[in-house]
Amino acid sequence: MSTTTQEAFWSGEFGKAYSDRNNWTSAQYDDFYRHEWGITKTQMNEDCLRDLPKDAKILEVGCNIGLQLRCLQEMGFTNLYGIELQHYAVEKAKEIVKNVNIIQASGFDIPFKDSYFDVVVTNGVLIHIAPDDLPRIMSEMVRCSKKYVWGFEYFASALVNINYRGNEGFLWKADYSKIFQENFPQLQEVYRKMYPYVSASQQGNVDYMYLLEKQ
Repeated sequence: MSTTTQEAFWSGEFGKAYSDRNNWTSAQYDDFYRHEWGITKTQMNEDCLRDLPKDAKILEVGCNIGLQLRCLQEMGFTNLYGIELQHYAVEKAKEIVKNVNIIQASGFDIPFKDSYFDVVVTNGVLIHIAPDDLPRIMSEMVRCSKKYVWGFEYFASALVNINYRGNEGFLWKADYSKIFQENFPQLQEVYRKMYPYVSASQQGNVDYMYLLEKQ
């Protein structure tokens, strides 16, 4: 299943530990975002998706154990899908989120036809893709979306490599919306909101949410 160094890394014990470490209830999920950014994930999603119909077909690439999918479901979205590389996380997601189609698959080879979804989204996933591999995964996301590409990622105006829990080559921050648009001119950014960290341990860092529309 894994095709890159990063995929092999996340498919193993490190990825399993991440899934266990971040296994939260809905309230804990929102509380984590409130602690880190001063706003709940539910509110972030609502601010970005306020005009999106609740029956929009949404695919999350790299859904892990399904916390974002559960959040969207609790917001009233009814047509949700997820793909996740790690088998352990897929099984946990199926326990956590009901009535959502979650399958084991790679974002480099999304097993759905062209323009199948209204929205294709990542949530803290592109930051773990090697920069040289970004066009490949972005191409698959664009291919599967007929209207929107949505993301919540670590932000920097220029690409920065970050040591991640003692590991090099597994975390970057960048302007991912800009990279999408540079590689796929048919995309236009229609929403961007910056979320500086408010927690003391992350002072100076910023995440952001963006929405790109196919023209």
